[in-house]
Amino acid sequence: MVELVHRIQEWSKSHEGKKLIRFTAVSVISTGVSFVTLFLVFGVFKVWTQVPSTIFANAVATIPSYNLNRKWAWGKGGRSHLMKEILPFWSMSAVGIAVSVVGAQAARHVSVKHHLPHLEQTIIVLAANVLSFAIFWVLKLLLFNRLFHVNEMEEFDEHLELEEHELPRH
Repeated sequence: MVELVHRIQEWSKSHEGKKLIRFTAVSVISTGVSFVTLFLVFGVFKVWTQVPSTIFANAVATIPSYNLNRKWAWGKGGRSHLMKEILPFWSMSAVGIAVSVVGAQAARHVSVKHHLPHLEQTIIVLAANVLSFAIFWVLKLLLFNRLFHVNEMEEFDEHLELEEHELPRH
């Protein structure tokens, strides 16, 4: 068990480990933003039904996801490149939103079929949205990593090395 913990610690210090940890943290943050937004617009304020609320919540969550992934997970700075970064990211995000729409439609179907009260509808649509995020997460990890780093692994390594030298050692 001690050896496993040691191997995990070593992996977490590697290039791939750091990148995956950062990507996962960004995913958790964006899922939280989506969850809270969906809870508010559908569950509390009843602005729209399940599907439009889900679309809105996930579109809102895409903004911090893009910025955090770009700056923190992949160490990019400066202006974003429209064709190499913005369009691919938003295209993938649109696919993710489409996946969440399928979940929202299923939640709506279950809610209508069983005549559920609004609180139960809210729980189901929130669960469907989180499940949609989970299903799409691995695909996003693989594709975003490829899109953002096809020829730039050295740049990321340099970023990590600079960051390691700037952080105080304990």
